[in-house]
Amino acid sequence: MHTIHASDCLPQDLAQALLVGRVWREDIAHPGPSVVAVRHGEVFDITRAVATTADLFDRPDAVELARHAPGESLGRVEALVQSALDGRTDGSKASVTLLAPCDVQAIKACGVTFAVSLIERVIEEQAGGDPAKARAVRETISATIGTGLSKIVPGSDAAQRLKAELERRGAWSQYMEVGIGPDAEVFSKSQPMSSVGFGADVGLLPVSVWNNPEPEIVLAVNRAGQIVGATLGNDVNLRDIEGRSALLLGKCKDNNASCAIGPFVRLFDDAFTLDSVRAASLTLRVDGADDDFVLDGISHMREISRDPADLVAQTFGAHHQYPDGFMLFLGTMFSPIQDRDAPGGGFTHHLGDRVTIATPTLGALVNTVQLCTEIAPWTFGVRALYGNLAARGLLAR
Repeated sequence: MHTIHASDCLPQDLAQALLVGRVWREDIAHPGPSVVAVRHGEVFDITRAVATTADLFDRPDAVELARHAPGESLGRVEALVQSALDGRTDGSKASVTLLAPCDVQAIKACGVTFAVSLIERVIEEQAGGDPAKARAVRETISATIGTGLSKIVPGSDAAQRLKAELERRGAWSQYMEVGIGPDAEVFSKSQPMSSVGFGADVGLLPVSVWNNPEPEIVLAVNRAGQIVGATLGNDVNLRDIEGRSALLLGKCKDNNASCAIGPFVRLFDDAFTLDSVRAASLTLRVDGADDDFVLDGISHMREISRDPADLVAQTFGAHHQYPDGFMLFLGTMFSPIQDRDAPGGGFTHHLGDRVTIATPTLGALVNTVQLCTEIAPWTFGVRALYGNLAARGLLAR
């Protein structure tokens, strides 16, 4: 595997980037999670000013708090990131460890927001989750509907005309409905407190034989529905299980360590806005641990079929509130089809794969692929969080 340096995993403009996140502190009387802010490359524990990132995002002065709230220095951010990259081989715990930068927020995700991923979802459906059938189905689908779906505005008259034509040909799909119809697919990806962070293992169900990473930008949205920042995410995907039936989406998407977010949330300010998200390009790299396999790809947010603000509006509103805020995966155009194990077999993960998702303004999210049944079980939930904060005297009276 190629070497990754800590500096590769942080925003290129680190000195001006307003980063917030969470760490696990083993070096305190009651070990537990803390909210941190990164200021000019130095990490500060600001948990005494704001106990959770959900609370921080709700504050009208969130930017000022992140910049100026009193806090304990935990050292340079490069050292924290490097520690996560290096891991620990002696079974001991690092004194400070990166966590996912969200806590009690709901974890929501949007599907089929790029034309390329739309076509691949239709292929999964038509192939019944069998990767061996995917190539032939891909050729048939491409010949039937072409690849010009990115020019179709979801819910438009043109989309309705295309739907009528595809129904006439017998090629319409439930994935087409959410890809170019008026209503976006928004589903619950993971449970509050269950996401893993930078450097952690991500999990696959042992029964899955066709799976892939899904590199995405993730928006941080507060309880008022305001988008306050963005980060990176891996919406780990099991193509064979979802391909068998879309009703298996929960089994496919929500498993132990199947959701990675991080390394930090970059708050919106004068230097970084929602337009920065709209202009972003994401790179994906998968490095095989057992076969020297390398997969590279790039995704441009300008090709998304639904604007990020529209996706937030379809998630939050008079129809649905989120009193603890939510994190929203914006969808991916990546469904890797590069052959790995056999001609025509396409891509699937091997255990030990290292997945790197990156964009210059947000840094990089790095995780290693393992089985969800072999990763340490998720035991620290919302009740444990508030019990720990209470023990540390950090809950507001």
